[in-house]
Amino acid sequence: MWRELRILWKNPIYGLCMLAFPLLVLLFFTSLMEEGLPKEMPVGVVDLDNTTTSRSLLKQLDAFQQSRVVARYPNVTEARIAMQENDIYGFFYIPKGTTDDLVAQRQPKVSFYYSYTSIASGSLLWRDMKTLATLGSAAVGRSTMLAHGMTDGQTMAALQPIAVDIHQIGNPWTNYNVYLSTIFIPGIQMLFIFLITAYSLGVELKFRRNKLLMQRAGNSITVAILGKLLPQTLVWLIVVLGYEAYIYAHMGFPHEGGWWNIVRLSVMEVLASQGFGVFIFGLVPSLRMSMSICSLWAVLSFSMCGAAFPVMGMDEPLQALSVLFPLRHYYQLYQATVLNGFPVIEVWFHFAALAAFVFLPITVWRKLKNAMLTYVYIP
Repeated sequence: MWRELRILWKNPIYGLCMLAFPLLVLLFFTSLMEEGLPKEMPVGVVDLDNTTTSRSLLKQLDAFQQSRVVARYPNVTEARIAMQENDIYGFFYIPKGTTDDLVAQRQPKVSFYYSYTSIASGSLLWRDMKTLATLGSAAVGRSTMLAHGMTDGQTMAALQPIAVDIHQIGNPWTNYNVYLSTIFIPGIQMLFIFLITAYSLGVELKFRRNKLLMQRAGNSITVAILGKLLPQTLVWLIVVLGYEAYIYAHMGFPHEGGWWNIVRLSVMEVLASQGFGVFIFGLVPSLRMSMSICSLWAVLSFSMCGAAFPVMGMDEPLQALSVLFPLRHYYQLYQATVLNGFPVIEVWFHFAALAAFVFLPITVWRKLKNAMLTYVYIP
């Protein structure tokens, strides 16, 4: 362990990959989405009706938090070109005669166009424009009914026969920072842990220090690996727990499960990631190849963990393959035990899977020992 501490102190790669880069990633992602949702996304309008009613509708669109009317276009063609050139994310089209048709109850049609190239902006603008169209229709309908002598209660019952009570569990603010930072940052942390674990073992072979390591460990591969990894484990735990304290204590991210579940998940994240890194190096005892495999596996984890696309919607072979990614099990444990506060027994399989990654190196113990004793590094 003292030997490894001296190596960590002297080699700047460890300081960069274990402290500087994780801190940079933490600040980048949490500050990038600090407001929770993108605001004042540019939209355009095509108002061929140009009446008091249509102008009032468009003022409401500009008043929405996520939308900002930045341009008015004389026709749909120019608005479409502006959207294709990324000057605006969408536009609202009100044809001529809309107000007259509304008053005469002839059910006019308004249109809204939005770009789904970006799912986040497309979804939010669709919601604003859909709300605007609904509110505009309801306002005109309410005025007409009141003019016919109906009461407020009667008009509301006619316009909205069923009142909808919406409950967004876990993230009621639809905060993208809570949604993305809690999976992107741990995923990148796992990437660094994979790489540093494989690197620290690989450089022993590259610089021909493997036999010295085994000699100091009494030819025990268990002592050698534990001695190398324990100092790294302590550093990683400080980094990961510091990240958890920052997002939950400082930024106020929801954590119904409490600090015990947070600490337990952090420890499992570090140990499982180190276990995976040792396993890959034992499987392929080469500095270059083991780090390449770790990089590939970490990058694929973002697609296979279920945060971007639900695993249950994937093909069955991919669903089966998802269990081989530590980030998948971390994400399930985070959602259940930290975000929603369920007991760990509800997701015992994923906890057991992370524990299996911790002990996975045992399957390559003999091969790893043989590599440390006899392997000759080939550039």
